[in-house]
Amino acid sequence: MSRIGKAPVPVPDKVRITIDGSVVGVQGPRGTLSATLPERVAVSLENNEVVVQREDDGRLARAAHGLARTLVANMVEGVTTGFTRSLIINGVGYRCEARGERYLLFILGYSHPVLYELPEGVTATVNPKENSVTVNGPDKQIIGMVAAEIRSLRPPEPYKGKGIRYSDETIRRKEGKAGGK
Repeated sequence: MSRIGKAPVPVPDKVRITIDGSVVGVQGPRGTLSATLPERVAVSLENNEVVVQREDDGRLARAAHGLARTLVANMVEGVTTGFTRSLIINGVGYRCEARGERYLLFILGYSHPVLYELPEGVTATVNPKENSVTVNGPDKQIIGMVAAEIRSLRPPEPYKGKGIRYSDETIRRKEGKAGGK
């Protein structure tokens, strides 16, 4: 039995859960999320907890059991507290500016500035003193995708460490050319 899948997901007071077959909807103070869960799992609401059970002990059912429970837990956490991903911009002259609520303007050493549009439901705060960007939102998957797209605008390079990196990421630095001494 999956150790993750058999743990029930507690539902806070401010959160409403709707179950319609394999589609689970979660509504809370930070928004509304829904997801279609994989086949071979059944979801039920018991005693203010969401319980995920698998239909059989087949390989696919065991694989989907923990995934379905984690998807529901992430939706409940997302509509109550939300998710955050922080990025740091390193490099001389590299910076970011907020343009309204939906756009970020990056100056990353290219011949042109890069304008990035945030998806619906995602907010970003720019800290110019620390040269960092923090992405917030209720959907963990979208937050990860947005952070990865921002990082891909100028990935960190190993020689000088310039580029955009996650705040918890470490860049292994290389020494550079050894000849010419």
